[in-house]
Amino acid sequence: MSMFLDQTTIDVKAGKGGNGMVAFRREKFVPNGGPAGGDGGRGGDVVLIVDEGLRTLMDFRYNRHFQAQAGENGMNKSMHGRGSSNLYVKVPQGTIVRDEDTGELLGDLVEEGQTLTVAKGGRGGRGNVHFATAKNPAPEMAENGEPGTQRNIGLELRVLADVGLVGFPSVGKSTLLSVVSAAKPKIGAYHFTTLVPNLGMVSTSNGADFVIADLPGLIEGASQGVGLGIQFLQHIERTRVILHVIDMSGMEGRDPYEDYVAINQELASYDLRLLERPQIIVANKIDMPNAEENLQHFKEKLAQKQEAETPEQPLIFPISAVTNQGIDSLVNATADLLEKAPSFSLQEETTTEEDTVQYGYTSNEPAFEIQRDPDATWVLTGNKLEKQFEMTDLEHDESIRRFSRQLRKLGIDDALRERGAKDGDLVRIKDFVFEFVE
Repeated sequence: MSMFLDQTTIDVKAGKGGNGMVAFRREKFVPNGGPAGGDGGRGGDVVLIVDEGLRTLMDFRYNRHFQAQAGENGMNKSMHGRGSSNLYVKVPQGTIVRDEDTGELLGDLVEEGQTLTVAKGGRGGRGNVHFATAKNPAPEMAENGEPGTQRNIGLELRVLADVGLVGFPSVGKSTLLSVVSAAKPKIGAYHFTTLVPNLGMVSTSNGADFVIADLPGLIEGASQGVGLGIQFLQHIERTRVILHVIDMSGMEGRDPYEDYVAINQELASYDLRLLERPQIIVANKIDMPNAEENLQHFKEKLAQKQEAETPEQPLIFPISAVTNQGIDSLVNATADLLEKAPSFSLQEETTTEEDTVQYGYTSNEPAFEIQRDPDATWVLTGNKLEKQFEMTDLEHDESIRRFSRQLRKLGIDDALRERGAKDGDLVRIKDFVFEFVE
């Protein structure tokens, strides 16, 4: 069974802020001590951090729920609660992070030690010392801590490699990787021997180094989900140079030029920008019978196509991965091409006037919504409303009265009347039920 995991979803929840405290100074020689309730501490964030020791997302196969600790509650004598430490979740290099619910790209983690905060901890609630006024010098009111952010996060791993090996199954990609690097991929005389991407470090004779990836064999229709290709095509997106390995012997009855065209069509169908990457044609198994003749026909057909499309013809290197024929020339040419090859962003960078002219954030989400249950209870929902409710200390009457004023300020009273609410009707916010009073 393959032990490579390159896509998963995790649930993250930041820590809740600590509750503020209602307290008063009651010291013997301090007259009129007044309020002395401290603020709650901040909840911990959930932070993704790159760990170069990880190679897959296997750590998330059985552990997909991550919750940071809540902040400490406020204390008397105006002492603040301790803030919670952040929860760090290790991910491998090359991880793309998205909001699973909205599809928003949150970050692309490629550097060792790079961090990304995916869930913000709630702030601590204020103690009653903050609510003292001239009219109410001894308030029995405090705030609960702000709830932490909770969201579903999608993780996609795209291996970090400078060079990607592509081609049909059994054309010799794994053998080539084992020859040019110290990697030990599985090699077998059957299709789809390689089930997971394999990485290797290549050192050239002129002192250059680069990382090469052997990707599972593509077949026609891979971009639509045929075979294993669609699962691993995404890993080619990070590469800057593509080595297109072709079996020039034609032992399996396939035409080398048709194989070349078919694989390029699959790359273009998946993402047209993949064809922008410099490509070297690796004519493998050149030591086999009929390989030289097939290579000559291949060059003729390629020349005809290039004349019709573009004058620039890709480099062709005849090699034999088994006998090491032509390997040094291929490796050095790849290193030289890498020096000139640009980096390619994973996302299209389009800038429009609408994107650049921004005057601040405006949320289209309503502050609240009103529904009615079958039992005639009015149900209030909405992120802003529910956040204010969760930060209300229902154990003190002053806090409840403050929450009532907040509801009135949001326009909930008028909205209920417009919907037909009458004196004595039941209104529910989450699990809290109260009567509507005219």
